[in-house]
Amino acid sequence: MIFLLPALCVAFLASIFTIKVLLPLAPQIGLIDYPTDRKNHNGAIPLIGGISIFTGVLIASTLFIQQSQLLNLYLISSAILVFIGTLDDIYDLRVAPRMLAQALIASIMVFGGGIYISDFGNVFALGNVDIGPFGIIFTMLAAIAAINAFNMIDGIDGLAGSMSIITVLSIAILTLLAGGERDILLPLILVVATIPYLFYNVKRQKTKGKKIFMGDAGSMFMGLTVIWLLTIGSQDNELQTAAFRPVTALWIIAVPLIDMLAIMLRRIKKGVSPFQADNGHLHHICMRLGLTSRQALLAISLLAIVFSSVGILGELLEIPESIMLLLFIALFVVYSFGLQHAWKFTKVLKAD
Repeated sequence: MIFLLPALCVAFLASIFTIKVLLPLAPQIGLIDYPTDRKNHNGAIPLIGGISIFTGVLIASTLFIQQSQLLNLYLISSAILVFIGTLDDIYDLRVAPRMLAQALIASIMVFGGGIYISDFGNVFALGNVDIGPFGIIFTMLAAIAAINAFNMIDGIDGLAGSMSIITVLSIAILTLLAGGERDILLPLILVVATIPYLFYNVKRQKTKGKKIFMGDAGSMFMGLTVIWLLTIGSQDNELQTAAFRPVTALWIIAVPLIDMLAIMLRRIKKGVSPFQADNGHLHHICMRLGLTSRQALLAISLLAIVFSSVGILGELLEIPESIMLLLFIALFVVYSFGLQHAWKFTKVLKAD
């Protein structure tokens, strides 16, 4: 941990330097987000936040984290995903090539790194549920789901960044409590590398020419990092024992995961593609209720902190995994019901 402060300083400086360099270049390479019917921001906004965050993580990790095959595969996978996300930001790729790229990244994690989710823990109170090699398929699906969950939730200023910071800090806390002091450097580097982006994205939203967005490159990178850390942290492997139980992972990624699953189910019921964009996400509902973008960000972030805290407390208090799972399922059911009837609720509240 002797390199903690230097590593965080390098991550911060590399991230902010990348923003400074890319701001004037973004319009020249087409890395710009223009207002549309669904995007009511003012003016053309550079989509460089994700690249800056990744650059900070890449440089700080390379310099200060002990090199290993797993770290190298993570950085390679992230680089590929950021590249694909950048192409998507410029050319608006179709769903099929994006999903193919995400599957490739997931296969690198599973087959290259040899990490996958096979032990679900004692979620049914009948002993540990171990799905063995089927965990390979499950983990690839989970990786694609996490990548898209963070991509979908990136709908208002600061939201994807805040969700990432809350989730990654929760992982760091659980890892530290389990005695993994040496394993918290990467999560902390990611958090610090995200701060410059949030400063430009949220704090300077009214300053001409200074606002930036994360872009698909950033939101997908965040999703990959989260699932990578959750998989390592919740599963025993040759190098270390699990830092937390698999069911705890559900709670610390609750908001992006539940929002994605609920809205995809709603789209399927309506007979449209689950990947078809609409205005039914949690942040849209908050703003329909009359909250500003900042207020919605604060409300959703507080909700994510509450859910993460429930997961951490459940871990510390050793609440049975079956109970934690039932509570999570109940949460999902309530959320899905609320999403299905959100417009009725908003009309009633507005009428009052």
